[in-house]
Amino acid sequence: MKKIKLLLFLLGIGNLLLGQSMPSHVIYNAKGKKISYGKMIKSLQSSDIILFGEYHNNPISHWLQYEITKELNDKRTLVLGAEMIEADNQDELDRYLKGDIDYDELDSLARLWPNHKTDYGPLVDFAKDNGLTFIGTNIPRRYAKMVYSGGYEVLDTLSEQDKSWIAPLPITLDTTQAYNQFIASQEYGSPALLKAQSTKDATMAYFIYKNFKKGDLFIHYNGAYHSNMYGGILWYLKKMASDLNYATITTVSQDNVKKLLKENRHLADFIICVDSDMTTTY
Repeated sequence: MKKIKLLLFLLGIGNLLLGQSMPSHVIYNAKGKKISYGKMIKSLQSSDIILFGEYHNNPISHWLQYEITKELNDKRTLVLGAEMIEADNQDELDRYLKGDIDYDELDSLARLWPNHKTDYGPLVDFAKDNGLTFIGTNIPRRYAKMVYSGGYEVLDTLSEQDKSWIAPLPITLDTTQAYNQFIASQEYGSPALLKAQSTKDATMAYFIYKNFKKGDLFIHYNGAYHSNMYGGILWYLKKMASDLNYATITTVSQDNVKKLLKENRHLADFIICVDSDMTTTY
């Protein structure tokens, strides 16, 4: 029995040391200094609006989104929102949150992302179980595609009902140099796509601000590039409300997570650096 207990103890120590030598992720501040999860939570809880930038297929992003949301729910009154649900599906989402329809009905009535059930469903269900508001903030994809093909002017041709699911017109392009440099470095950085992306950013910012109530904490989940380098959604939010306390989180991937690469610094207030060998959800 003593030998078994000793073996279990040694295995436990071994697993602990392995976890320390091969971490799945490390959290950094904007300057690239390691920061504990607890200190990040303490800082986040004083925010008005948090933009949580994720990699859509990264399990660490999704896990921390849930854990951070659960932790902050014990400290603040939350409102949740996400890029992954479009504004014209809000009625269906509200019916699900109230229990009027089940998941299968929501899935058939709303345009849920293919990974909704595993990656975003838990957040929606957290809101449902805790009586929280959850806002679908994104522009309907069909309108973003129209802007990609025909520019901002095409939005003027929409009906008033259609325009209610978009940020108030006219929409202007985020002109922050840092954000445009970041977008330009991506494969999708064409001028036409920048305009289409800006309609998403402007619309998400609009519905975040529209549903924000003083004293509450709004947590928004979005792709990392929608809020990286303090541009995108945040740029539009600050045009509407420069006096609110904003916090940003982003996700990056590195072969070695023990030191944040220079190019990954200053992307957000908190940077979740994930091992590039981490499995993906799709």
